[in-house]
Amino acid sequence: MASPADSTAALLRSAVGPPLHATDADEDDESVKQLKECAVLYLSLQECLAETNRDWKSCQPYVQALKACHGKRDHSELK
Repeated sequence: MASPADSTAALLRSAVGPPLHATDADEDDESVKQLKECAVLYLSLQECLAETNRDWKSCQPYVQALKACHGKRDHSELK
């Protein structure tokens, strides 16, 4: 059964799609590449922050989705 955080992450990926600058970051930014499957969520968070004048409160769904992705990734790497 998917957790609420997993559901939020899936919803954000389907609703938001890749951020406008995702392809640029994928090609150039090694830090973003290291995020692997969480990279799109990270870039979506960055896009939200840019659009809301760095209002973290408005971007909490993105923060929570990224946190859930990292948690899932960390858990799978332990196995």
